[in-house]
Amino acid sequence: MVYLNDQVGALDLDLALARVSAQRREQALKFRHENGRRLSLAVYLLLMDGLREEYGIQPPPVFGYTAEGKPFILGRPDIHFSFSHSGNVALCALSDQPVGADVEVPRKITPSLVSYTMNDREQEQINASADPALRFLYFWTRKEALLKLTGEGIRNDMKQVLSESGKYHLETVKTNSYLFSVVKYREQFNDSPKP
Repeated sequence: MVYLNDQVGALDLDLALARVSAQRREQALKFRHENGRRLSLAVYLLLMDGLREEYGIQPPPVFGYTAEGKPFILGRPDIHFSFSHSGNVALCALSDQPVGADVEVPRKITPSLVSYTMNDREQEQINASADPALRFLYFWTRKEALLKLTGEGIRNDMKQVLSESGKYHLETVKTNSYLFSVVKYREQFNDSPKP
C-alpha cells in the first residue's frame, strides 16, 4: 500500500514531534532546515498510519539498520517499507514483501545529468519525448525505487540499473504535481513471465 502526503508544508512540527518515537524525533531534529524536519516526520507519520491501518500496530516503530543503511522495524521482519520525499511530497510504501519507492516533483533536468544517469535507449526516449523532464523522472524514479528495494542505494553506474527490470514488478504513477514509482520482486506476483 502506498501512503502519500502532498501537503508536507502544512505539517504542525510540534504535534508531529510529540507523536513519533524518540529515535525519529532525534533524527528529525538533526535537520538544520524546517522543511527537512517536516519531510523526515511526514514519512514516519505515514508509516505509523499504515502500521495502524494494516497491522493494528499503535506504538511508534523503532528502527534497526542493515549494513547498507536500509531501515527495518525492530521485531517485525514481516513488515517492509520504503520512504521517499521530494519538494512538498512525502511517500511511504508498506508491504509484507520487500518494496522500494521513489517520488519526485518535476524540476529542470540538465543534459549532463541525463547522459550521466541514463543509457542510450533511455536517452533516446527522453530526447524524443514531448516532456523530456517528465520522461527522465519516469526512468529515475524506477531506478531509485529498484535500488531502494535491493538495498544498494544510489551508485556510480546508474545507466544499467533497469537492465534486469524483468525480475521486478514496477509501477509508476503520474499526477499533476509529482510522479512516483514502486517496485517489488516479480516472483511476488502471479503475473510472472511464463517460460
